[in-house]
Amino acid sequence: MNKIELEIVALSHSVTQSHNYAVVLGELEGNKRLPIVIGGFEAQAIAVAMENMTPNRPLTHDLFKNTLDTFSITLKEIVINNLLDGIFYAQLVCVQNGEEFTIDSRTSDAIAMAVRYNCPIYTMDFILEEAGVVLDEAEEKTKKRPRRKSKKTDDLTVLSLKALNKLLDEVLEKEDYEKAAKIRDEINKRNDQ
Repeated sequence: MNKIELEIVALSHSVTQSHNYAVVLGELEGNKRLPIVIGGFEAQAIAVAMENMTPNRPLTHDLFKNTLDTFSITLKEIVINNLLDGIFYAQLVCVQNGEEFTIDSRTSDAIAMAVRYNCPIYTMDFILEEAGVVLDEAEEKTKKRPRRKSKKTDDLTVLSLKALNKLLDEVLEKEDYEKAAKIRDEINKRNDQ
């Protein structure tokens, strides 16, 4: 079994499960994608860290990072190490005083920690073979576009600033000023923090 390094490609509403989100991980050296359905709170925890936002009080993942840091434990990497009955399993690979140890974790929590530590995300080759999808170039461009059909402003909270600015340009080009105002408000809200 070989480890394959992944990166976060997208974070969006889940198409298959309402009230959930999907984090899409992609091979660093390849065209396979690994979509993982996660909850709203976990999506928020990942998005907050990706955007380098600092909440007034520490979120759960920030608290856990602060605790690890206090005891001189570093997060070396996370590994999505198993897939059973459609459920992904992950481990935090930590180091303290030169000794390496693993901690069992939900995959969404492991990804939220990886973003905070800026550490690599890996999966096993058999998981990518079983649950990964290959996107051709045309599909990949379609998948990366932010969804515009939803009228909920909540959808904007999980998009990165870069994605929000791109979406703003697109809706202005289509002269959808109502949507543009909502996007502008979200961008301004983040810039004020």
